[in-house]
Amino acid sequence: MEQFATEEQQVEAIKRFWKEHGTAIIVGAALGLGGLFGWRQYSDMQTESKEAASVAYQKAVENFSEQGNSAGLEAFIEENKDTGYASIASLLAAKKAVEDGDLDAAASHLNQVITFADNAQMKELASVRLARVQIEMNQLDAALSTLGTVANEAFSAQVSELKGDIYKQQGKFDEARLAYSSALEENANNPLLQMKLDNLAVEAAQ
Repeated sequence: MEQFATEEQQVEAIKRFWKEHGTAIIVGAALGLGGLFGWRQYSDMQTESKEAASVAYQKAVENFSEQGNSAGLEAFIEENKDTGYASIASLLAAKKAVEDGDLDAAASHLNQVITFADNAQMKELASVRLARVQIEMNQLDAALSTLGTVANEAFSAQVSELKGDIYKQQGKFDEARLAYSSALEENANNPLLQMKLDNLAVEAAQ
């Protein structure tokens, strides 16, 4: 470290240092404070945005429940695609579309959940429901492909049952039997599932 014999030399060294580096230090400090302020402002804006989305979601769902009209729900989804509320609203809109017999709209809403949802379990729930819709639309290969993206074991019984439904429609009765049997291993108390398995022999003989 440089040594100084007198205070005057120390003062001169400090002046020289600030002349050479002072601007950079001041700018750096300003940027640091600006960054801190900007981050806080961004966080505040994010919080306000989430609160606004929550209020808008509640209003859209209330209107949907009272009027049974999904137009307001769909408008909310379009305006809030990047929020978790939009994914929940899309699941509701898809359910309503299925009830109305509009399978194309249902598939569109479910695909939106799969695309935009941050929550992996919500994505897989939407995938299982999309596969059901695709089966109804006779898009059997697409439904199998959709089910192939579901890895969560919580949905494994549903996935196996749906695969059984697909294979049965395709006339692949051996594959259907294996799929239904796999589903029954995890959901032994499902009489409908047992009935599907029992009926396979009859359908295969026809």
